[in-house]
Amino acid sequence: MTKVKKALITAAGILFWLIIWQIIAVRLNSKILLVSPVEVVKRLAELVPTGEFWRSVLFSAGRILLGFALGLTCGCLLALAAGKIKVVRILFSPLISAMKSIPVASFTILALIWIGSKNLSVLVSFLICVPIVCANMLEGIDSLDPKLKEMSRVFKIPVGRRFIGVYLSQLLPYFRSASRLAIGLCWKSGAAAEVIGIPDGSIGEKLFEAKVYLETADLFAWTLAVILLSWLCEKVFVTLIGLLQRRVERM
Repeated sequence: MTKVKKALITAAGILFWLIIWQIIAVRLNSKILLVSPVEVVKRLAELVPTGEFWRSVLFSAGRILLGFALGLTCGCLLALAAGKIKVVRILFSPLISAMKSIPVASFTILALIWIGSKNLSVLVSFLICVPIVCANMLEGIDSLDPKLKEMSRVFKIPVGRRFIGVYLSQLLPYFRSASRLAIGLCWKSGAAAEVIGIPDGSIGEKLFEAKVYLETADLFAWTLAVILLSWLCEKVFVTLIGLLQRRVERM
């Protein structure tokens, strides 16, 4: 399937659900219960030019992406340690499983007690990211071709070229998959954490205020903003990894 055909199918699917949404909104005829997609886009277009919108976006994006970056780094290091040292794998396996299973709301409330609301989304994003990255990277480490490792030792390939040709080339697909999944979940959980903690000047605060004042158009507009920001971050990061992957393959 070509990229153009795939894009057209995706667009058709989105259009179908937008039409269903529009029909339901017209049938309900209640702006408190459900607004139409046209009204949501219109409200978002009104918010985008304002300074308050961009201050909220920068506040939340900075903290969520910081949590993602820290989680990505920690998850990779933990996977490398667990892949190399059996004791580390045994000790951290229950912790990683617990981090994957604990509801976001539970450790959000605990984190709110420990660190307050301002940096809540940093910690929540970090905790969401670590187990995803660690599990994916550990799977990649376990799948490394032992013949390639043995060949690199036999032919005494320099450490730098061995790392790129044997390890990095095989692990990058797992890293890309983990990053793609983690960054979306970081935005989702980070925004949810802000709704609970309500830090001043955050997207979560705007979502909470929209709920309190029954501003359904604002609620949907800010939700759409989170979806678009998550999608944009994912596309940029995955594209950068793809470029790195192609460069490694040419080396």
